[in-house]
Amino acid sequence: MTNADPTYDSYWRPLRAVQQEMEESIAQVYAEREVVGVRPRFAYPLIRLAHTGPLTIRDLAESLEMTHSAVSQTVTAMRREGLVDTSPGPDARTRVVVLTAKGRGLVPFLEAEWRATEGAAAELDAELAVGLAEFVAALRERLAERSFTERIAARLDHPGPRAGRDATAGSSGPEGPTT
Repeated sequence: MTNADPTYDSYWRPLRAVQQEMEESIAQVYAEREVVGVRPRFAYPLIRLAHTGPLTIRDLAESLEMTHSAVSQTVTAMRREGLVDTSPGPDARTRVVVLTAKGRGLVPFLEAEWRATEGAAAELDAELAVGLAEFVAALRERLAERSFTERIAARLDHPGPRAGRDATAGSSGPEGPTT
């Protein structure tokens, strides 16, 4: 029996699961190296701040190509761990983020971990039949030809056969395989 909840057949679900597993692996490396109070998502902004100096949350978000909301939440979590401080910015609506001594002290390890993680990802990429970088480049080419917005709108306007992973092969949700 096929699950009626379309989220179990999501193309995104396996990708998110792999990303989560990889982030948990990075967190495990932190734990094994006794790096306390640091989550994998902290590395990117901490390294960036070490190289740019203090930035407003908005400028940091732009620099990282992340949403203001996501960076604001990350900054709040990093502040709780004593890795950054914030102070009022040039106008009352902005906050400036600066590394603390504790945060700055972690940067050499985080840069080494970043390079090691990128190297491990490149190694894994080379082991795949179609590397992730090659796949992403091909995906971008297809999206340049016809945007994802256009593709979604077309399926909403003219629903066709059921889409999803189980439309062509078996997939698993909480109830097990659907084929």
